Parts: sequence; structure tokens; C-alpha cells
Amino acid sequence: MNINIKGTQMELTDAIRDYVTKRVESLEKFIKDDSATVYVEVGKTTHHHKNGDFFRAEFDLRMSGQKFFASSEKEDLYSAIDDAKEEISRAMTYQKDKKENLYRRGARSVKKMIKGLSKRNPFTSKY
Repeated sequence: MNINIKGTQMELTDAIRDYVTKRVESLEKFIKDDSATVYVEVGKTTHHHKNGDFFRAEFDLRMSGQKFFASSEKEDLYSAIDDAKEEISRAMTYQKDKKENLYRRGARSVKKMIKGLSKRNPFTSKY
């Protein structure tokens, strides 16, 4: 897995880089592909706020034809990174569950057709 980290309007320190790398590596349990690429952008967004610093974290994950994106904006940089990581892991879990349920539903209908319980058999009925 390739990890690209970019800092905008702030200095990207080793502590921030290690924290982001640690959070991204926790996503490896969802990734089966070694050629997956994760683009992470962290930075300040203070131009439209009257006072105080607001931080933004964006995760863009691309693997085997799929693309996942998550963004978070918080007052604390580390909480923004955690929130974006949770959001992208939720999206990946949803996609995985959706794929498994679709497979199971198809297998269930094939089993019914084989048993002869289905009302409509696409192999013998005329349209």
C-alpha cells in the first residue's frame, strides 16, 4: 500500500506523519490489494474563520477500481484525522457488506431454482 501525505498551510512534522501513517495502516484489514494508494491531505483552514484554527483532514483511497473519499474538519488536527479515518472505514465496510449480501442473495435464488421452489424459473419459462 502506498501512502502519500501532504500538508497544506502548515508544516508537516514527523509526529503528524507518524500519526497519519498509523491510522492509515489500521485500514489494511479492508484492503486486499497491495497496489492500493492512499492520498492524505492535512492542513489549516483559517481563512474563512474569524478566530481560532480549524484543521482539515482528507483521505482518498483508490484500490482495484474502487475509490473511497472521506473528509473532516475539526478544531483539533488529530481528531480531524481520526474522524476522517472512521468515515472511510465505515464506507469500506458498507461496500464489503453490500457485496457479500448481493452474493448471498444470488446464491439463495439459485438454490431455490435447483430445488424447484421458485415460482419462475428463467431457464424454462417463456417471456
